[in-house]
Amino acid sequence: MGDSAGLQFVSSYAFEAMQKVDVVRLAALSDPELRLLLPCLVRMALCAPADQSESWAQDKKLILRLLSGVEAVNSIVALLSVDFHALEQDARKEQQLRHKAGGSNGESILVSQLQHGLTLEFEHSDPLRRLRLTLSELLAIMNKVADSNGEFFLKSSELFESPVYLEEVADVLCILQAELPSLLPIVDVAEALLHVRNGDWFLCLLVANVPDSFNEVCRGLIKNGERQDEESVGGRRRTEALRQLCQMNPSQALNIRAMVVEECHLPGLGVALTLDYKPDTPDEAVSPLVSYVSGLLLGTNSKVRTWFSMFIRNGQQRKRESSSVLWQMRRQLLLELVAILPRSRSTRLPNDGGMEDEAASGYSGLREEHVVKASALLRLYCALVGIAGLRPTDEEAEQLLQLMTSRPPATPAGVRFVSLSFCKLLAFPTLVSTPEQEQLMVIWLSWMIKEEEYFESAAGVSASFGEMLLLVAMYFHSNQLSSIIELVCSTLGMKIAIKASSLSKMKTIFTQEIFTEQVVTSHAVRVAVTNNLSANITGFLPIHCIYQLLRSRSFTKHKVSIKDWIYHQLCETTTPIHTQLIPLIDAYINSILTPASKANPEATNQPITEQEILSVFQSSAGQGEGSRGGRQRFSITAQLLILYYILSYEENLLASTKQLALMQKKPKSYSAALMDQIPIKFLVTQAQGLQQELGGLHSALLRLLATNYPHLCLVEDWVCEEEVTGTLPLLRRMMLPSNTCRYSQSQLHQAFQKLPSSSPRLIRILEHLTLLSPGDLIPYAEALTASMALLLEPAVPRRILQTLNKLWMGLNTVMPRRLWVMTVNALQPSAKLLRQQRYTQNDLMVDPLIVLRCDHRVFRCPPVMDIVLHMLNGYLLGSKAHLQGHLKETADFDRQSQTISNLGVPGQPDTPEVTREELKNALLAAQDSAAVQILLEVCLPTSEEQQLGVSSKSLLRTNRGPTQGKQKLESLLSDLREVQCLICCLLHQMFIADPNIAKLVHFQGYPQALLPLTVAGIPSIHICLDFIPELLAQPQLEKQIFAIQLLSYLCTQYALPKSLSVARLAISVMGTLLTVLTRAKRFCFFMPTLPCLVAFCQAFPPLYDDVAALLVQVGQVCASDVATKVRDVDPFIESIIFNINISIDQVMKVTSNL
Repeated sequence: MGDSAGLQFVSSYAFEAMQKVDVVRLAALSDPELRLLLPCLVRMALCAPADQSESWAQDKKLILRLLSGVEAVNSIVALLSVDFHALEQDARKEQQLRHKAGGSNGESILVSQLQHGLTLEFEHSDPLRRLRLTLSELLAIMNKVADSNGEFFLKSSELFESPVYLEEVADVLCILQAELPSLLPIVDVAEALLHVRNGDWFLCLLVANVPDSFNEVCRGLIKNGERQDEESVGGRRRTEALRQLCQMNPSQALNIRAMVVEECHLPGLGVALTLDYKPDTPDEAVSPLVSYVSGLLLGTNSKVRTWFSMFIRNGQQRKRESSSVLWQMRRQLLLELVAILPRSRSTRLPNDGGMEDEAASGYSGLREEHVVKASALLRLYCALVGIAGLRPTDEEAEQLLQLMTSRPPATPAGVRFVSLSFCKLLAFPTLVSTPEQEQLMVIWLSWMIKEEEYFESAAGVSASFGEMLLLVAMYFHSNQLSSIIELVCSTLGMKIAIKASSLSKMKTIFTQEIFTEQVVTSHAVRVAVTNNLSANITGFLPIHCIYQLLRSRSFTKHKVSIKDWIYHQLCETTTPIHTQLIPLIDAYINSILTPASKANPEATNQPITEQEILSVFQSSAGQGEGSRGGRQRFSITAQLLILYYILSYEENLLASTKQLALMQKKPKSYSAALMDQIPIKFLVTQAQGLQQELGGLHSALLRLLATNYPHLCLVEDWVCEEEVTGTLPLLRRMMLPSNTCRYSQSQLHQAFQKLPSSSPRLIRILEHLTLLSPGDLIPYAEALTASMALLLEPAVPRRILQTLNKLWMGLNTVMPRRLWVMTVNALQPSAKLLRQQRYTQNDLMVDPLIVLRCDHRVFRCPPVMDIVLHMLNGYLLGSKAHLQGHLKETADFDRQSQTISNLGVPGQPDTPEVTREELKNALLAAQDSAAVQILLEVCLPTSEEQQLGVSSKSLLRTNRGPTQGKQKLESLLSDLREVQCLICCLLHQMFIADPNIAKLVHFQGYPQALLPLTVAGIPSIHICLDFIPELLAQPQLEKQIFAIQLLSYLCTQYALPKSLSVARLAISVMGTLLTVLTRAKRFCFFMPTLPCLVAFCQAFPPLYDDVAALLVQVGQVCASDVATKVRDVDPFIESIIFNINISIDQVMKVTSNL
């Protein structure tokens, strides 16, 4: 709006005085400034105030005194004396008339007849007619605006253009709006004023006289504004008007700018307000313009980003550079860029040695106070070019290149600036267009390589630009241009479109002039590891470079050893774990096991040595348990990473045996002795409490454990661990006194040795130990296990045994493997102890049944038996994994050697792979069944117990004898019953885990006296119903008898339809065998099976007829035998007849009860 350039606008000082009604400041205004505010002041002085306070009365007097000397006040007073109610009625009638006439300027109720022009009529009119003239003109403009459908027009109005009467028209306009607010909403009036000349001046005066409407007017103008204000005359007039309003009230400029962004209208206004903004305390780091534009383009709101990008693109097409807000913005940004460029061309660079030539060559250093601002400018220009599509001019490109190739000081901000400059060169290589500029870039990149180590040490940061250089060089060598683009976007913090073809020049420079592949590889090994590497250290680190080189197999290709670097980096880690560590380990393991090429199978990396691995765990729980107060040399993160490396290495080694066998290459596996010294369970338990900090490491370790060490992932262990580490144990430990280690290991050992006299003291020590955490119990593990045999004596209190069991289970959560070996060795029979036979972990894995070759007193000591069963279950699972691993490890190499040795020998079979697998399964089945049979044998009463009256029928009965003489028997039966329950619980779990074990055991058979116990105590034994028909079909008479006896108990326990059908089958089989068996075999078969018929009838009464018919048939067979042997009755037949009679009597009783 250049047409109002010569007019005086309301100053910010005057507007603030009006806002606050500061009479003192108003009195200080000059007459021209005061003249603009007269409408509001006159109404303020004449209208009855709502504020009746004394202070306002005094202020009102000052206002009257201020107005008394101004001549124009009289005309305003005359305007206020008009009947505004009648004026409003006439105005509404005129609006209705115009609406009916379709908006044409026909007859007017407000203005009847104009004898002269509008200006002369205004001059010669009285106050009422002046009001009518102005109101009529204003309503005409407002109606036209309403009918324009958003299309801008400029209304030629003599009344608003005459410079002589502008002030009087402004007075009339302000009075009309103040007195007729419903007819003339201030937002609509403001919108109409944009369509006349001098509209911004009238608008500022109107708002200045109604200062409370400032935000309302601005919001209305912005909401009705164009999305791109620079594209139309109306948009530019609106922007200029709002800009004048904000100059009048600068304190609200930033709020108006926020409205612009919120509505996504008038982008030029937002930039213009930022250019006009002068903060009270200027920020030396980043200017308001850089902050504002960066926020729009790099913010999270995609709608705002698109809107402002369109403003940039459209603005570049306009030729009016001087008047465009976009070109004003670009000029200001260029001025800020030039202002921070180094002035001195001989600034001394950081390194002292060998820098004289560079200092003399004219390369400049960036001042430290300008580094942050330079980084912000670089990111802004990246966003403008990459996101908004700005096309830099030659001047802008030259100055940007000068800034990017400047050399900052060695500070963290300087490192960040160099990284941004480097990425900007990669993102926009067109900035380098001439050979001189290309040479400048090469020299600057060479300086980066030379100064990288100094910058990292001087700046005190772990993530330097040297790693980024290496990473980009590796990506260029492997042609991973998409990875370079991702790296650039990640560093710049924005997603920009970079064509892979644009990187060809940079690729040539990197791969041929700066970084050859061998240079990259040899340089990467010399890069220092990152101390205390964690996820908190951002940016591009040496680990990123090493990882890419491992993936591209550059180390093995150029025969560069990387083992030491990886080992030291794994040791220099802490929580939270860095996301690149696990992929690094996986890539390293792959480079160890898989050669870089088939032509050179020896081109692999070396694995970490066992001695290096052991050094990491020297102060861990598995080694020096006694010195728990000592400081660990390596962090828990390093130990967990090394553990992950070992487990993953072993798993991948087994998975790669076929490929390795074809290449005649067999990498060394880590020894079992090494694995025994690593506290696997303790470390995994520690990792469980650090899951948030360890990311996916904990779950990866659990997966490897479940595959390779299933005996360390027992469900019972996890449940017990919850009991040990839950809330209640924690509260109990909080009650401990400060001196938690009150008892030493020697005191505990002495208390065990003096049993039973030291029982009270031993109970106190053990109860105190239960309050300790499992980790604190580790030093006592040897003393607890070594004295277990002493607790098998009959006089040891039960409380000591139960407390020991609790402590053992707690230790089992942190050191199970070592604890199991110590326990097995401690529970050997006394004869073995004298021979000093000590089992190892490998012995127990190969033969888990060693666990049951313990002192026989263990079998009648339930707390200790519980421990033995727990170990047995673990070693059975561990043995399966051990044999499976052994099979994988040896099968392919044996087959390969067999194939080579059989070359040229016709008819020689290949390695019988299927046979090996079958042999393994057979061995495992025999192992499990042997364990089950031994445990079932333990459930039988011993000879001593039989002498005390424990018969087969008493296995499921509790002795309740009241006499004192049976007290020992009662105790013995109680221990036996508890042991039976523990064994049945384990067998139940084994049968559920593998039903084939149940089938194998029952095909082998076991004493009939145990059937009441197994059927009642093992819930999963009902699966035997599935294979009893198969067992009945066996040719051995003993198996048939066992099947019928087992079925009789199952029918009583599980009266199911399936049991009924199997029972019918059994009766049918008995009837068939009656006709085919010889006399002696009939006796052997029917004597133990006839009582089972009673159980069938008790469980299923519908079988009565079949059973009765079978018994009659048996009786007839026996009678025929008697008839043929009248002289010498066979005693066998007499016994059968006796049993038949008993069975008939019992069946009749069952029937009568029904």
